[in-house]
Amino acid sequence: MASGRMEFHARSIMQHANFAFVLPNDVEMPEVIDPRHYDRPAKTLILLHGLTGTDTDWLFGGVAQEMAIQYNLAVFMPTCGNNFYLDRGYVGGNYATFVGEEFPAYVRSVFGYAQSREDTLIGGLSMGGYGALHTAFAFPETYSACIALSSALRIRAFAAGENEGVMPMAMVRDVFGDLEGIEETDKNPEVQYRQLKAAGADIPRLYLAIGTEDSLLGANRQFRDFLKEQNADFCYEEGPGGHNWRFWNEYLNRGLGRLLKP
Repeated sequence: MASGRMEFHARSIMQHANFAFVLPNDVEMPEVIDPRHYDRPAKTLILLHGLTGTDTDWLFGGVAQEMAIQYNLAVFMPTCGNNFYLDRGYVGGNYATFVGEEFPAYVRSVFGYAQSREDTLIGGLSMGGYGALHTAFAFPETYSACIALSSALRIRAFAAGENEGVMPMAMVRDVFGDLEGIEETDKNPEVQYRQLKAAGADIPRLYLAIGTEDSLLGANRQFRDFLKEQNADFCYEEGPGGHNWRFWNEYLNRGLGRLLKP
């Protein structure tokens, strides 16, 4: 098992981008619950942090190393600030392009893992759950599956001028731009999904989970109902818990177990 941190110059966000990684090399098989995951080459998981987070969150608060061991995954975790993994429309502010194209291309070229869409997944929590969904839908040629935990699906609330979260509205407008009619733009994962379906595109498989004590429960249930109406290929789970690492660690494991079932 190897782990560490690196940085590289990312053109899409015009800065030296930090990222952490865990690689499933030198794994001792007695540690692995289901060794069948090692009957195939390692897959890659891009794992996104939440608001105020960094690339080390899934290492120190989360179970990135354990998931790498159990599922034969190379896990890469970039720092992207509080930008919701969205493109601002100019070089230097294109965070969707960064996590959807530039970052996975960089780690593929440097580390050599998962050269295909089928072997590349994306996941995240809260802001990163929204970011994972948005990125998977914006770049379905990169990602074959997505794990979205406690996703900050607040587009409808923002459009209605409602904000019960920690972001002040000035920050919301800075990140998302003009909020009037935003629910009809591709910043809304529902719009993205409809566009992919209409185009006959390969839509990534989805795993979503939310705690029953989480303030984002209602928004996640709305998205679940939308996916049901669309006959989407997805799994949605609820369970006891709030917006915390205990929930995210358990359900990251559950999501990977479902999506990577041997």
